Amino acid sequence: MANIITGFRGLISIALLFCPVFSPVFYILYLTGGLSDMIDGTIARKMNTVTEFGARFDTAADFVFVVVCLIKLLPVISMPAWLCIWIVMIALIKIINIISGHIVQRKLVVVHSVMNKVTGVLLFILPLTFPIVPLKYLAIPVCAVATFAAVQEGHFIRTNTDRK
Repeated sequence: MANIITGFRGLISIALLFCPVFSPVFYILYLTGGLSDMIDGTIARKMNTVTEFGARFDTAADFVFVVVCLIKLLPVISMPAWLCIWIVMIALIKIINIISGHIVQRKLVVVHSVMNKVTGVLLFILPLTFPIVPLKYLAIPVCAVATFAAVQEGHFIRTNTDRK
């Protein structure tokens, strides 16, 4: 059941590509995609059907959802240079984490830490606030949390410690 919901998120992501940004259909699909991400893991745990494949499938579906959202949102929002630099720095930390995880554990390491989940929720909420609060104000706390989560993720990977 959880993998079906995860696959549904992939389909929603593709559908988002064909919707005008900030239209009612965009918001419905965006919210549905985000909510599906929140419930698929919960369902897998409740039904005792957690698998390595499911975790990797969830990560892949998350990646597709995020990339599609970036494709849709980046052209219509204005970001100051300092914010672009901060986002690139977070991305570099995440890339270093992926490489070091492969070196240390000889596999692709996916960290589902609490701070990564908090970052995900904040990033999910962010586009919903664009019509209300300018991005430059909300980006600071979101990027601060994302930076902390990325550094923490690197620590967990390199020390192979519990991620919860």
